[in-house]
Amino acid sequence: MQVATETLRVATDANLPPAELPAGNEERYAQYKVIRRNGAVVGFEPSKIVIAMTKAFIAVNGGTGAASARVREQVTKLTESVVSALMRRHPSGGTLHIEDIQDQVELALMREGEHNVARAYVLYREERARERAKERHLQDEIRGNTTITVKDGGVAKPLDLAAIAALVRDACEGLGRDVGPGPILQAMQRDLYDGVPMAEVRKSLVLAARGLIEQDPGYSYVTARLLLHTLRLETLGEEVTQAEMHLRYAEYLPRFVETGIEAGLLDERLANFDLKCLGAALDANRDLKFTYLGLQILYDRYFLHVQGSRIELPQIFFMRVAMGLALNETEDQREARAIEFYNVLSSFDFMSSTPTLFNSGTRRSQLASCYLTTVSDDLDGIYEAIKENALLQKFAGGLGNDWTPVRALGAHIKGTNGKSQGVVPFLKVVNDTAVAVNQGGKRKGAVCSYLETWHLDIEEFLELRKNTGDDRRRTHDMNTANWVPDLFMKRVMENGDWTLFSPSDVPDLHEKYGKAFERAYLEYERRAATGELKLYKKVPATQLWRKMLSMLFETGHPWITFKDPCNIRSPQQHVGVVHSSNLCTEITLNTGADEIAVCNLGSVNMPAHLDTSTGRIDMEKLRRTVSTAMRMLDNVIDLNFYSVNKARNSNFKHRPVG
Repeated sequence: MQVATETLRVATDANLPPAELPAGNEERYAQYKVIRRNGAVVGFEPSKIVIAMTKAFIAVNGGTGAASARVREQVTKLTESVVSALMRRHPSGGTLHIEDIQDQVELALMREGEHNVARAYVLYREERARERAKERHLQDEIRGNTTITVKDGGVAKPLDLAAIAALVRDACEGLGRDVGPGPILQAMQRDLYDGVPMAEVRKSLVLAARGLIEQDPGYSYVTARLLLHTLRLETLGEEVTQAEMHLRYAEYLPRFVETGIEAGLLDERLANFDLKCLGAALDANRDLKFTYLGLQILYDRYFLHVQGSRIELPQIFFMRVAMGLALNETEDQREARAIEFYNVLSSFDFMSSTPTLFNSGTRRSQLASCYLTTVSDDLDGIYEAIKENALLQKFAGGLGNDWTPVRALGAHIKGTNGKSQGVVPFLKVVNDTAVAVNQGGKRKGAVCSYLETWHLDIEEFLELRKNTGDDRRRTHDMNTANWVPDLFMKRVMENGDWTLFSPSDVPDLHEKYGKAFERAYLEYERRAATGELKLYKKVPATQLWRKMLSMLFETGHPWITFKDPCNIRSPQQHVGVVHSSNLCTEITLNTGADEIAVCNLGSVNMPAHLDTSTGRIDMEKLRRTVSTAMRMLDNVIDLNFYSVNKARNSNFKHRPVG
């Protein structure tokens, strides 16, 4: 391999005709810059990757390698792979370090099985690294290290490496001997160059720490603390240490409420709280409980912002949620309840649902988690349901739609004397609505459509998530679920036939379960056999079951949910039939023409209630947490912003929590 390394050295000076990349991406390449090892910043030129690849192949295959069509095609393919990988990591442009580019070249060579070429390339890089190290050592002895200048707020100034080191040391404090600032500072310095913006320096610290999480989970906390430092600068307008936040939180809370109200984000009633009292309750130490992923998600999706600039910090965020949930408390209890709610949230003992965290304390406080609807079998009902989906999704509600009542493909339409197109075209509209109404830009719309297994459109329904077939009859963004009666599973076990009907011919099947469903279903099968029902289809039950399992394996959908157990075990049997579950298949509530079921959810963090001295659950602490959580969820029902009256009627009537 020494021969190959020497050949690669010679090849670097050769004038070679390398492979070429497709033209047309020059404008996108212009968005990227490359940091060379000497700190110089140059333009990103993929053609140089082509040249380096070609030289690497020559080093192994000899001088005739460049003329080989196979080598030229392979070089083009590998270079495109490297460029694509780099752009995926930096989709909006930015700076790339030369070492990162060369790492991607090595990875691409290994993945393509070009192990000899990759090895020669690695050995050559190591040799050049040793030579550069010797050269830098000599240069440092001659002229000393040059101070790096950074740009901060448009002003050029020397980089304060001592302050950077102190920041990283503080972030590593208390996380064990294996978590230290050295690797982070070393990785950060590699990305420095003269004139680098200070924002890029802070970003490089976060990225350097994030890259070490796989080595030790403690670095997840380090990364979160470094990200928190950047967030404090964005929110407060100046660099503030963690130790100073005990005072700054209390000072900032009134300013946050004022800013949020002026921006039209916060409920004006928040200004009526005793903000000095609430500010004193904020515990800055709880910021240190965050891991990187948790804080990054809060930053990206949950923290309120004005024109893209965040105005919330973690403890401000939790207090905003707590204040929003205490708005309907009596005046003499309002602050005490807000502090009580804040404590269970900020300590991670209990966590409210995503819509509550998004919207509590805002002007549109849609706090409920999921909504369940039943779609009626007429155009007014269908498009009313789609409109309701859009209004509920707008404020972060998840949706479960029961589409079983809608007549099947080929069913007679009395009003037009025509034939129905079935349920699938409408589900395509539901899918596209979920994409279009993306919960205020915070996350994608989320909906799950349910269909009972006896519906004549069930076979096409099973294929909705396939990546092949007519795309007009596919729903790539919507979840689907199969609402299976016990009778179908009996037919599978008996290796019997299963009859599919249009709900327009068998309307009462939708409203029955258990023995009543079985009797009605058998009667409809008798009518089909005697010719009283014209639109039906018989299929082997095992064949349909295999297709259900095959689609579940291939696409993850439709989910298999069971109608009879959900109804038999329902505590609200006296209200009516459960027609579906929700987006997460975790709750079962009754729906109807005048009711949209609502689920109001939160999560108790059981590990936080573990008594480490005994290894048992601290039941007294759990009792306190659950008591507070129930008060919060009860307030969710009363304070919730209802964009659809049917949901309000149902939530006030049943008051379900979970």
